[in-house]
Amino acid sequence: MSHKENIAAAEALEKLRAGNALYLSASTPAGDISPARRAETCREGQSPYAVIVSCSDSRVIPESIFSAGIGELFVIRVAGNVIDDHQLGSIEYAAEHLGIRLVVVLGHDRCGAVDAAINHDPEGYIKFITDEIRLAIGSEKDEYKACCLNVKRSVDLIESSFEIHREEEHGLRVIGAIYRISDGRVEFDI
Repeated sequence: MSHKENIAAAEALEKLRAGNALYLSASTPAGDISPARRAETCREGQSPYAVIVSCSDSRVIPESIFSAGIGELFVIRVAGNVIDDHQLGSIEYAAEHLGIRLVVVLGHDRCGAVDAAINHDPEGYIKFITDEIRLAIGSEKDEYKACCLNVKRSVDLIESSFEIHREEEHGLRVIGAIYRISDGRVEFDI
């Protein structure tokens, strides 16, 4: 499979850092969501520069957090930012077909899924998520530390995946980050 050319992981990370800095002082979204941009991406397709695996929490909006517009980020959202074969398949697609070189697992503080894994014993389908988080956090009771451990497990799962690991020869980088809901800052390389 041929790989589409895209920017290097280091350049993508710098764009995310700059976008987050812009977001911290913005009162309105900075990304291009104009009709012209929609038409352009409809005609020419998408060219995102990073994959963001984030929680489904409604307070965590990757496109806004990184001041990105239509077609700039390939976002995968799932409660607790846990990883399974579906997320891995999406990441593999983004790396192989879109040429993306940076994957960021974006956890956040005050995560309801992490809280449920620490303090509750949910039933139903939520248990699939909390069981994954419990594998990541073990007996950790500190919510912030547990969020970091959960992100690190997802990063490790992506890196150890055969298909994703194969992409390393093409410059793929996987990092963890935490979004602070109270002030909007993203801490990278946790």
